[in-house]
Amino acid sequence: MKNLIVASTSTIYGGTYLEYLEQTLIHHFNDADEIVFIPFARPSGISHDTYTKKAEIFFQKLEKKLIGLHTFKNPIEAIKNAKGIFTGGGNTFLLVKQMHDLKLMAPLRNVLLNGTPYLGTSAGSNLCGITMQNTNDMPIVYPPSFKTLGVIPFNINAHYLDASPTKHMGETRETRIKEYHTQNTVPVVGLREGSWLEVKGETIELKGNLTARIFEQGKEAREISGMVDFN
Repeated sequence: MKNLIVASTSTIYGGTYLEYLEQTLIHHFNDADEIVFIPFARPSGISHDTYTKKAEIFFQKLEKKLIGLHTFKNPIEAIKNAKGIFTGGGNTFLLVKQMHDLKLMAPLRNVLLNGTPYLGTSAGSNLCGITMQNTNDMPIVYPPSFKTLGVIPFNINAHYLDASPTKHMGETRETRIKEYHTQNTVPVVGLREGSWLEVKGETIELKGNLTARIFEQGKEAREISGMVDFN
């Protein structure tokens, strides 16, 4: 039974790292005293060690031990044996390339389908979708495939922004997603900052104070709250 937290961001405006998710994560990782951290997205180009230390500060407050996946001699076995897993944000292209290069996609998918509790933020949430094609990130590397975990039946557009009625923003997120749907059929969920999806088995519920925006090929975009479905 899948047990996932798929969050738009790690930090909301005015808050500290993962603070807004603290109560949710206390419950989510209740039975995991040790969590494997996947730091491969490297936000702002920081090192794996630096990124792990940043995440470690938060999890120490929860009395959880956080271990960077990059420190294991056999990362596939580390994923298979993990009691909990967290993939942080950063550059989705870099994250997906590293996951494919290390042959970690299939092992991670298998443990998530079998109930290992997982937290993804930003790029780590994009990883949960069918593909990474709705990321906002620059293609700084070339992954061998855009395919990702497919543990949710749609793609994520993290940090989703609405068009401003008072200023020009260039191409809006909605415009770009509509362009995507001229060539692709996979639905897209636009997650606004401070929102997350709680996945329990096949049930997916939107959490936080904001609605999410649903995009499907050939249909008008719509707002949802509560349960996420495409019926």
